[in-house]
Amino acid sequence: MTRLSVHGLRAVAAAALLAAMTGVAAAAGAFAVGACGAYGYGYDFHNASDARKAALKKCSGSTCKIVGEMRRGCAAVAVDAKNPCGSFGWAINSHLGKAENASMRRCTQFGGRNCMVRAWACDEKG
Repeated sequence: MTRLSVHGLRAVAAAALLAAMTGVAAAAGAFAVGACGAYGYGYDFHNASDARKAALKKCSGSTCKIVGEMRRGCAAVAVDAKNPCGSFGWAINSHLGKAENASMRRCTQFGGRNCMVRAWACDEKG
């Protein structure tokens, strides 16, 4: 190989390493829901594991579970305002408005009559 080829390969390897490191360092968010309108979220964390832990910690109740992760996206949960222990819906989308609308539709689909968005969160850095 010529010197130029060796230098070219080194440049490609350095670029690949930088891209891999950037992917690992990307921010992450997570959203959790539980019974009776319980919710929790974590956003702009360095990794998904930390975001999930934060979401579960903020969610009150023993039935909370992670429903999704966000990377440069938003999550919303809607509950029936007259019966918060009844119907609910959640959604994750790249746009907040779309996540809110989808969560409202799902709340209604599962029997909610007075659904309203209870909470939302967006991961901006992911």
